[in-house]
Amino acid sequence: MKRLRKAVFPVGGLGTRFLPATKALPKEMLPVVDRPLIQYAVDEAREAGIEQMIFVTGRGKSAIEDHFDIAYELETTMASRGKSLAMLDATRMTPGSAAYVRQQEPMGLGHAVWCARDIVGDEPFAVLLADDFMVGRPGCLKQMVDAYERIGGGNVICAQEVPADRTHMYGVITPGGRDGAVTEVRGLVEKPAAGTAPSNLAVIGRYILQPEVMDVLSRQESGAGGEIQLTDAMATMIGKQPFHGLTFDGVRYDCGDKAGYIQANLALALEREDIGADVRAFAKSLLG
Repeated sequence: MKRLRKAVFPVGGLGTRFLPATKALPKEMLPVVDRPLIQYAVDEAREAGIEQMIFVTGRGKSAIEDHFDIAYELETTMASRGKSLAMLDATRMTPGSAAYVRQQEPMGLGHAVWCARDIVGDEPFAVLLADDFMVGRPGCLKQMVDAYERIGGGNVICAQEVPADRTHMYGVITPGGRDGAVTEVRGLVEKPAAGTAPSNLAVIGRYILQPEVMDVLSRQESGAGGEIQLTDAMATMIGKQPFHGLTFDGVRYDCGDKAGYIQANLALALEREDIGADVRAFAKSLLG
């Protein structure tokens, strides 16, 4: 079993649900309180032991690359004024630990992952979707890596139970045997029609995959929505490689949705020592 060292961050999407805010700002740079979504995802990957971050970008996404670079003017000015630079520590990448590859056109999650094939090489890799904002201790990917090592490798995807009337919005697991939080995956269905889902275990935006999935994605076969779906590629590997779902012990906020994004900001603000009391008092005043 090879150790997990690399993670792919598909960040090339257009973010149309947040227009006009995302006309010039990548949706992954939208802040939850005072850190952008992509920073939370990278921090989660670091906690899980990831050494190389692979960003699959698109046009207008240079702010992400700038965010993880050294801002000499900002740091020099802050230092000259005696201000601490500690708040910028997490934004610095060690030389060579970040790689950027461009997805020229939005053709689906599977296509975005496939764009990273040459950097991934023959190693297992993680995929993190930044707008699936996962809050837990330990983090979601760390929980998955622990399960991956305990199982002895293979493919591990994040799963969460969703209401039956929302299964049509997700990739859904056909479950096999279950051992605690780990469920054997016998099948995957992308966005099943209402009433046809094989379970209420939905696939959430965290994956640990073996490199052979790139061979499947190279066929460029379109699925739901006319896009190249990662779920479809994973489904073809079931039975050929071990496949499990890890039910995440924590809270997921859908920050690709406006309501979910506001909820994430409110929930994390309430937990902060510096602003929690003020935010709580304001929320109570709104409720009368």
